[in-house]
Amino acid sequence: MNTRVTPVDRARITVTATSLAVLGCAFLIAYSPMLLGLMRGPWSTEQESHGPLIIAASLWCVWHARARLQSIDLRAAYVCGWAVLLSGLFLMFLARTQGVLSAEFLSAILTIIGCVLMFAGFPMLRALAFPVGFLLFAVPAPDWAMDAVTLPLKVAISNGVTRLLYAGGFPIAQDGVMITIGPYELLVRNACSGMNSILALSAIGVFYAYVLRRDQRWRAVLLLLATVPIAIAANFLRVLALVLIAYYWGIDLMEGALHGLTGIVLFLAALGLFVVLDWALGFLSRRPTRSRSESTLPPRAIAPTAPKS
Repeated sequence: MNTRVTPVDRARITVTATSLAVLGCAFLIAYSPMLLGLMRGPWSTEQESHGPLIIAASLWCVWHARARLQSIDLRAAYVCGWAVLLSGLFLMFLARTQGVLSAEFLSAILTIIGCVLMFAGFPMLRALAFPVGFLLFAVPAPDWAMDAVTLPLKVAISNGVTRLLYAGGFPIAQDGVMITIGPYELLVRNACSGMNSILALSAIGVFYAYVLRRDQRWRAVLLLLATVPIAIAANFLRVLALVLIAYYWGIDLMEGALHGLTGIVLFLAALGLFVVLDWALGFLSRRPTRSRSESTLPPRAIAPTAPKS
């Protein structure tokens, strides 16, 4: 059945598209200093380099749900929208004057929420809850919070690597996050603490669970809980590999391109473990279902045997 588009509807669509285009341009102009600061600062580091991917994934979620979004009735909430929008703009002013990129990124999220409420209301905001909330993974973590969490992880990984290699007969010693093996001294940096992998894998786990496992909440929760130990285990193997490379082939080889390559390889390995765990959970969830279905089958009829003569 063909639906005829009246001139009034066509004009309304044109006005809406024009308003969204103007709003998008105004948002980019207002937050262009923040984006430039992120590209020159946190997003250029190994720890926060996943930020642009988070934004791209959020935009993909919006595009993927475009058919469902078009069917939502628009009920503008002007009062709440203006309140949230002005709060976001005020936070942007404070964050920019103080040079706090994390707070400015949070203000951008508040601004998006305020605009959605003003133009479409709470039904649209509920439909966009995941793409907007997923942007929180792109917020650069404050340095004081990262230092408080990174140092214990570095010490724990250093202890584990030192004990394992000492038990294997290697000439190794440790002083905090400084590992001495043979004639070389190695410093376990922040990148090897596991926090960058924890943040990136947590974002991937949330996105994976939302896209593929929304109907199985218990499975999604288990996958999310497994991201932290998987990330720590991957970085443990990375530090172990780098220490062995320095011992056998020298510290120059370890500090070159191979250092970054081990990070990429072990991150992909952690991601592979995440997928394998998802497959294992799916396999275990199917086994009880099959057993119950087989137990409900009626007993097989046994044909009577003729008496022996």
